[in-house]
Formats: sequence, structure tokens, C-alpha cells
Amino acid sequence: MSSGSGANNGHAKEAALYEQQLSKIGEVRAALGQLSGKSALYCSDGSIARYLIARNWDVRKATKMLTKTLKWRSEYKPDEIRWDEISSEAMTGKIYRSDYFDKSGRSILVMRPGCQNTKKSKGQIRYLVYCMENAILNLPAGQDQMVWLIDFAGFSLPNVSLLVTKLTADVLQGHYPERLGVAILYNAPKFFESFWKV
Repeated sequence: MSSGSGANNGHAKEAALYEQQLSKIGEVRAALGQLSGKSALYCSDGSIARYLIARNWDVRKATKMLTKTLKWRSEYKPDEIRWDEISSEAMTGKIYRSDYFDKSGRSILVMRPGCQNTKKSKGQIRYLVYCMENAILNLPAGQDQMVWLIDFAGFSLPNVSLLVTKLTADVLQGHYPERLGVAILYNAPKFFESFWKV
């Protein structure tokens, strides 16, 4: 087989895969039905693709996940969170979007759990959502993912709230799928070593 025919075969496979993916995006769109307003805005092909990727291109699971997000967005209204609501959470700089991008053009969200300054889980989650929305709004065109720099300086395990940890995971995994490009942990506590070894 010549290298030319091998390259053509590779292009044909890529084209077929792309067509399959477009078909699945169409299936999710059809399953969601007619959308209007903000719901339609959050169901671009790119957005639907992120939900499909998060569910291994399973149309039923991706549709269910996206439907939950649309319901959450209509009730929680993350795009309507304003600075005066969450400014007390931001006082210590525990989460912020940097004003620079990584070499791939991704927004960088800096998280410093050691700077936790409040006890109310509702406020902490609203601030996280505010920061996520802000980072997404500031992604350059064609970029869907961001970088998280997580600095554990001053972090102490007894100060960890299991409720906030669970809510954080639920929000990030359920409503912001495939937004994390890379996470960089530094000044990580010793107990993380066992997780890395596994």
C-alpha cells in the first residue's frame, strides 16, 4: 500500500467520524425539541458536543445531562449572578480569573483553597459559578477549555467542608463538562501522594 492511499484512508475515516459526530449532535438537538431564548443559546453544536464527549457519545445520556443543565440554568440563573452578591466571597482572592492565557490561549482560573474566608456553602458555590461563567465568557474564539491553577498554600484538611466539596463536584461535572483542559496543583499537601501513586 502506498503512503498516498494510506493518507486518503485516514482522511476518509476522519470524515466518517466527523459525520457520525454531527449526526449525534443532531439527535441530541432533536431530542431536546424546540428551544428558545437562553436555552437555545446554551445548545450550540460545540456545547452539545461537550456533553456528548462527557458521556462517551451516548445520545441518551448526553441529552439527559444537558436537560438537567438547562433546568439548572433556568432556576439557578448563573448568568445573572452579580458582583455585589458574591464580593464578600472574593475578598481573600480564593478564586479569580487571571488576566493572561496559557500558550494554547486558554483562560486561567486560579484557585487557592487555603484562602477560604466564609462558612456558607451557598455563597461559596455561587462564587465558584460566577468565576466559571466569567472564565468562559473570556475564552478566546474557538477555545472551549480552561486551565485551573490550584495553590494549596495554607490549606488545612480539617477546614474542608464535605458538603461544599460534593456541591462543587456536582456543579463542575454536571453543568460544565469538558471545560477543564488541565489542572495544575502546587503546594499540594502530602496526603495527595497516595492518590497520585494509585
